[in-house]
Amino acid sequence: MQLNELKIIVTGGAAGMGAHFAKRLAEAGAAVAVGDVNESGLAELPSAIHTRRLDVSNEVDVESFVKWAAEKMGGLNALVNNAGIIRDGLLVKKDRATGEIKKLTLDQWNQVIGVNITGAVLMTREVVAHMVERGTRPGVIVNISSIARHGNRGQSNYSAAKAGLAADTVTWAKEFAPFGIRVGAVAPGMVETPMTAGMNQKARDALVAAIPVGRIGVPEDLWLGVKFVLECDYFNARTIDVDGGLST
Repeated sequence: MQLNELKIIVTGGAAGMGAHFAKRLAEAGAAVAVGDVNESGLAELPSAIHTRRLDVSNEVDVESFVKWAAEKMGGLNALVNNAGIIRDGLLVKKDRATGEIKKLTLDQWNQVIGVNITGAVLMTREVVAHMVERGTRPGVIVNISSIARHGNRGQSNYSAAKAGLAADTVTWAKEFAPFGIRVGAVAPGMVETPMTAGMNQKARDALVAAIPVGRIGVPEDLWLGVKFVLECDYFNARTIDVDGGLST
């Protein structure tokens, strides 16, 4: 698909990668609607981008947002499932000083699963239902997974959600093919975003040393991956790692 043909929703688009995606899409002539719980961030996006508060883990909120976005843009033919949070912690940890056993809380688990995978499921369901009902084709869904889908210490919740999203990329590509809708995913490694800005410097340096290209990624690197999935009509059911070679 050509970018200027898109009527596209970007979730989690008030800051970081999502905001960068939304701006790039708008610059290319796409009609763009952005949803996020970060209302102050939404207010800072260019006026050409439609914005509204959205909690992707809330079914009623998702249904209302998709209907609103379709009305604002005169239809829908694309979605970027970018919304995500982290609530890191070891599943079980023993404090070295006190011997106290600490556990990942159910709330930590549920919050990450709720936003990172359930939110993507709800958004995809509603956007695809809208397209199928109206006979809109072609269409495309882009999921933002992560190289953490392979498993990462301290991220039981996040890894599970991102692995699930990669698996659903394949599942949905097969399910939606009869409707002319492709599904692909982009999996970032370490990227400069507000989510990663507070990282411990020692841990950050160690991570950079492990990246073959010698630097942390920037949102533009991920945009190039998203752009490819959107534009390449033969790309389907696959996840692209954009991580500087970190996961090799």
